Amino acid sequence: MNFNNIVMIGCGKMGGALLGHWMSGGENFTVVDPMLDSAPSPARLVSDPDALGEERVDVVIVAIKPQMIGDVLPDYASRLAEGGYVLSIAAGSSAQRIARAMNGAPVVRVMPNLPAAVGQGVSGLYAGPEVGADQRAHASAMMARAGTVVTVDDEDRLDRVTAVAGSGPGYVFEIARAYVAAAEEQGFSAEDARAMVLGTMAGALAMAMEEGAPDLETLRNSVTSKGGTTAAGLAALNGDETLSRLMRVTLQAAYERAVELR
Repeated sequence: MNFNNIVMIGCGKMGGALLGHWMSGGENFTVVDPMLDSAPSPARLVSDPDALGEERVDVVIVAIKPQMIGDVLPDYASRLAEGGYVLSIAAGSSAQRIARAMNGAPVVRVMPNLPAAVGQGVSGLYAGPEVGADQRAHASAMMARAGTVVTVDDEDRLDRVTAVAGSGPGYVFEIARAYVAAAEEQGFSAEDARAMVLGTMAGALAMAMEEGAPDLETLRNSVTSKGGTTAAGLAALNGDETLSRLMRVTLQAAYERAVELR
């Protein structure tokens, strides 16, 4: 089946970021959002589902706040064409809840993260039990346009993806912020500190992501001479495993909150 006719309900920050990449696939997109004045070209923008007339759609993308699902989605249930499916980026709303609002339609849930805005996202994808192979393949291809896709077998694993990748940019930004602040305390300007820190992080990550790159421990050891400056810094950073413990606690706290929200 060709999933050419797609309706996106809501188009906030994350939805808009994804839409820009999704449209590279050539499907026809209609955005329904009464709060928008314009949508990225060539998507069509309407303020109300009534503007769709008798039109049937192949995919309904749910990009609204979770508390709106029960009130908004039923208006779209009858508009889904035979063989169509629902793709949800609404955090904290289970596939079962969304399917119930859409009269039992097949539901694919995805959890993207913010770097999807620049095509470097990491998205977890869970396909509900009613989702067919072609629907799953289309949803995965859609998300791959905005970065890496990690497919999981249940929503508990999707909550764990949320803890690691969905919330992950926040951890990275906070680590970078603290790193920059420490560099400034070494006497560098804010501009130079930011350039050094972000450049160092970007370069190190590029090395780690090269095809055939060694594991992270080997890479760390490759820049750590015994008794040298890096060894001294690493001993202060994680010599007592404090950083490792903090990362475990961080991911567990985010996971537990994701479960609560579901």
